[in-house]
Amino acid sequence: MEAKLAKIYEPVKVESKVYQLWQKSGFFNPDKLPKAYHQKPKTYCIVIPPPNVTGELHMGHALNAVVQDILIRKKRMEGLKILWLPGTDHAGIATQNVVEKMLKKEGQSRFNLGREKFIERVWQWREKYGNIILNQFKKIGASCDWSRTRFTMDKDYARAVKTAFLHYYKKGWIYRGEKVVNWCPRCQTSLSDLELEYEEEKGKLWYIKYPLKSKTYNLKPMPYISVATTRPETMLGDTAVAVNPRDKRYKNLIGKMTVLPIQNKEIPIIADKAVDPKFGTGAVKVTPAHDITDWEIKDRHGLESIKIIAEDGKMTKESKICQGLTSLQCREKVVEILQKENLIEKIEDYNYSLPYCYRCHSLIEPIPSKQWFLKMDILAEKAIRAVKSGEVKFIPKSFEKIYFDWLKNVRDWCISRQIWWGHKIPLKGQTDVLDTWFSSALWPFATLGWPASAKAAAGKPQKTSSDLDRFYPTDVLSTARDIINLWVARMIFSGIEFTGKVPFHTVYIHPTVLTKEGKRMSKSLGTGVEPVSLIEKYGADATRFGISWQLMGGQDIHFVEDNIVMGKKFCNKIWNASRFVLLQIGNSTPHFFKSGGRNSKFNVKNLTVADKKILKASERTTKSINQDLDNFQFGRAAHTIYDFFWHDFCDVYIEKAKDQLAQRIHRGEKITPTNEILLYVLLTSLKLLHPFIPFITEEIYQKLPIYPPKFSKGKLRRVKNKKKCLMVENWPQ
Repeated sequence: MEAKLAKIYEPVKVESKVYQLWQKSGFFNPDKLPKAYHQKPKTYCIVIPPPNVTGELHMGHALNAVVQDILIRKKRMEGLKILWLPGTDHAGIATQNVVEKMLKKEGQSRFNLGREKFIERVWQWREKYGNIILNQFKKIGASCDWSRTRFTMDKDYARAVKTAFLHYYKKGWIYRGEKVVNWCPRCQTSLSDLELEYEEEKGKLWYIKYPLKSKTYNLKPMPYISVATTRPETMLGDTAVAVNPRDKRYKNLIGKMTVLPIQNKEIPIIADKAVDPKFGTGAVKVTPAHDITDWEIKDRHGLESIKIIAEDGKMTKESKICQGLTSLQCREKVVEILQKENLIEKIEDYNYSLPYCYRCHSLIEPIPSKQWFLKMDILAEKAIRAVKSGEVKFIPKSFEKIYFDWLKNVRDWCISRQIWWGHKIPLKGQTDVLDTWFSSALWPFATLGWPASAKAAAGKPQKTSSDLDRFYPTDVLSTARDIINLWVARMIFSGIEFTGKVPFHTVYIHPTVLTKEGKRMSKSLGTGVEPVSLIEKYGADATRFGISWQLMGGQDIHFVEDNIVMGKKFCNKIWNASRFVLLQIGNSTPHFFKSGGRNSKFNVKNLTVADKKILKASERTTKSINQDLDNFQFGRAAHTIYDFFWHDFCDVYIEKAKDQLAQRIHRGEKITPTNEILLYVLLTSLKLLHPFIPFITEEIYQKLPIYPPKFSKGKLRRVKNKKKCLMVENWPQ
């Protein structure tokens, strides 16, 4: 083998070639790892959080891919049988929206096509564009087992979803009923609380006079109760005014009647603990049909529910004066009437959060709708117990609070959606599909073969698949904090319910990547950074190292391209240092490696002070990096290996080595000890660097003239080659 490197490192050429080498080796597949791996039964598994088939790689994806690949590559080199399982999510609403936009350009709609033809078009779109993001994962170096790639609408996965639904249904945990749900007028479907995006907006708080009951409806002389609201338009559907039972101000009014302005009807004043006495006047309007909390108040007090906003966001005939208007148009009209009648006590500026659809960004309207729900009380208890017992741990631990807060106050899960793309509810005559998160909640075990056969759907005994036996529970889930409740909690209780085991033991919540100014990255706002463009400009390794460098424990990363530039410079430094070492040793293998040096020690008598220092520094660095990676301190490990390689090895030892080599040559002495240490430290460094920057380290490794011994039938034999790839080399301990 020619032990030389090109003068200049060109990542575009190297990375394409190296990834082909990895794929050809088959080592991404745990079943094709070298024989040594098959002798060790211990496994390690990560299932990739499935990106939407509508997506392209963004900085959050890139960061998470790097984190997972670091973990996977280290464990693979430690000799564990590794499975990193990739796949994509069908993303019901998002994908349907994309295809509908495409049809609109063609002058068509899904309604023109009909359900069957529309679904065909979605599948066509998915075949053409659905795997873009997985190919981009390959560009950044992800060492997934692509032969096991899964999709949440695959035939086998669909069987798992059906099995799960029928399991819950037979237990009586899935039911159909009318409740107020979050409704998107644009997507024409229900959404769960977790699928909303809230935005802070400047608004008004109106204090409206609700006259108390009198013999006559002459409004002016009547006393009133002042009600504070941010949505005066919904008062047309009020059926009560509520106060807190402990609020002494209204103790004498509880049970009395008041007159609803404009509609001119009597409604009761009730006491309910859900009312916050500190909000406004402490008295609030109750509109059961258009507020989830008010709907629950209705159920507790037996109130009427009047629907005044329809599914299209327009006012219904029950609103009387505003029929056909939008809710905002109705607001203007209601306020105008109240002002004329002198029924507005005062108006204050008020900042509040408004809910928007997480896909189309339309303003959400809470409306009553007949939907399918999953009871959450028992499932929530299981999920809480799994984390409290330590079976599942969060890193950082502080994120447990978000998890517990939601589960302790969780409502029954609205699992039905009124769209066409997705898993249809498996009961006769149903056209609704299941919430995308219902199917993705099964991801850690459905991707591994659960249920093993169609017999499971019929409730018959079944044998688990070999993958499920070997790799479940998985080991680590790395994900974003904004889906702790959307996905993580739901996977935990689903795993326990269907397999009797938690789906993973560790949840690593990775940082959020923000702009340099600390704002959210957004492609539409022009504040996003595309990782693929960084890879094309600087190389995948530079991009990976620049990302890793910033993972210093804080949960927000203010991204700057300077770190990627630093990563490129570091790669060049590694390349040049490796060129120097290879030029010094040529094609000869130092004695240390010929004699099985991986498990041997150097002869101390032959070592200089500089030799001893670099070996101690190498050992210290190895120990530190092992501890940091085991504790998910990726940034600290990146800083450690950077400092060691650039300063201890390059700046100090290589310069000392030049002098040592020159002196020994001058004295006619053997130069083997210095060569041995140069190669040893370089190889150790390449191993430690490999999880962070796999392409350049693999390329250099392929040039190293290492010929380790091989024992066969009690005899020592020489083999001209090292391990086929650095990715399956022995990890430094």
